[in-house]
Amino acid sequence: MSLGRDGPGLLLRDLEKADDPQILAVQRIVARVAPDILLLNDFDYDFGGQALDVFADQLSELGVHYPFRFARPSNAGLATGIDLDGDSRTGGPGDAQGFGGFAGAEGMALLSAFPVLAGQVRDFSGRLWRDLPGARLPVIDGQPFPSARAWDVQRLSSKGHWDVPVALPDDRVLHLLIAHATPPVFDGPEDRNGLRNRDEIRFWTLFLDGALDEKLSPASPFVVLGDLNADPHDGEGSTGAIRSLLAHPRLRDPLPESRGAVVATKVQGGGNLTQKSDPRHDTVDWDEARTPGNLRVDYVLPSVELNVVAAGVFWPAPGEAGFDLVGTDGKVGSHHRIVWVDIK
Repeated sequence: MSLGRDGPGLLLRDLEKADDPQILAVQRIVARVAPDILLLNDFDYDFGGQALDVFADQLSELGVHYPFRFARPSNAGLATGIDLDGDSRTGGPGDAQGFGGFAGAEGMALLSAFPVLAGQVRDFSGRLWRDLPGARLPVIDGQPFPSARAWDVQRLSSKGHWDVPVALPDDRVLHLLIAHATPPVFDGPEDRNGLRNRDEIRFWTLFLDGALDEKLSPASPFVVLGDLNADPHDGEGSTGAIRSLLAHPRLRDPLPESRGAVVATKVQGGGNLTQKSDPRHDTVDWDEARTPGNLRVDYVLPSVELNVVAAGVFWPAPGEAGFDLVGTDGKVGSHHRIVWVDIK
């Protein structure tokens, strides 16, 4: 959502002003797509949930109503007191469990028209990275990076991994498997963020395989959703990990698409023109001068027993309704586009 701010309370301040152009554009996008269940990535967490309540109440004024709201503290900004990023200092944003300048930075939140069974939520965010089967932690010259002590405290989740049950009108329970993986960049030759991105994605593959202590009943319908910061074929993310997840026999990939992404590839050029992935499925509009270009990194992946009737990415092309909400460079509302899937 690009609603992360530089300090605690600033998102609430900006929401209450009700005049921030970027926030207003994001809210208009949500109102236009009007999902029944909405995951927000990059939404600062505060203890009382005040910012989330204000955001949801303002959406109600636009005609979309979310009486059920859920958020938990993120690993982003959670201080550890030790050097985790190898800069020989402590207390920086890279020394938190997930990159962030303060507790609650760039968290995740859920808005729902259906009851969230908060008492049944399973939060896997405290799991240590080293404890994941097949984990690949960063090393330099064969030694733990930046230290063995860092390995002892480093959690897997840069933001979080949640299993959030939602009660549907037909009395079934839909499990939302939620995560926001770290960008696989902003590190050094140890590839700390790249390796972590790989294993954050692999967590759900192992979870669905039944290879972890935590399991999901084979009879439970579910949706994997979130910003996983990895394209199946392009960019610096773990292409192998995301392809393995997309191919998992328990879920389906509805391949959401848009016309706007195709037009952006042609107009913006750069690295977009040499990518392997079909641009129809891109979900983020990144600056071609500093990045590999536009990629598919945001996912909504239903389980196979669910009846998917439609899917798409809200990325209008010039001349289409809503183009003013996304613009030509990803800076109007958010670089990331809403990915939606209709399930009957």
